Amino acid sequence: MLFSAPHCGACRAWKRLLPDALSDVVETFFEVDVSEATGVARYFDIFHLPTIYFYRDGRFHAQLQCPACRETIRETGLRLLEAAAEDEP
Repeated sequence: MLFSAPHCGACRAWKRLLPDALSDVVETFFEVDVSEATGVARYFDIFHLPTIYFYRDGRFHAQLQCPACRETIRETGLRLLEAAAEDEP
């Protein structure tokens, strides 16, 4: 799940990178526009954009935090999704 805003340049860059970096790993990408869904942003305590959360089979796995580089996103994403699910933030 990508929390972003349309006016955020970093959000637009991540939105382009994620599907390419994780296309064979992540089946569906969801984007939450925090300028429209402020309640959702508050619920998840989103303060920095973009924020990327990984869910698999309805369970939270981790927040993706790495440089915006295709290879790094892929390596980090694979590692996070292979780990056990965690409690939601």
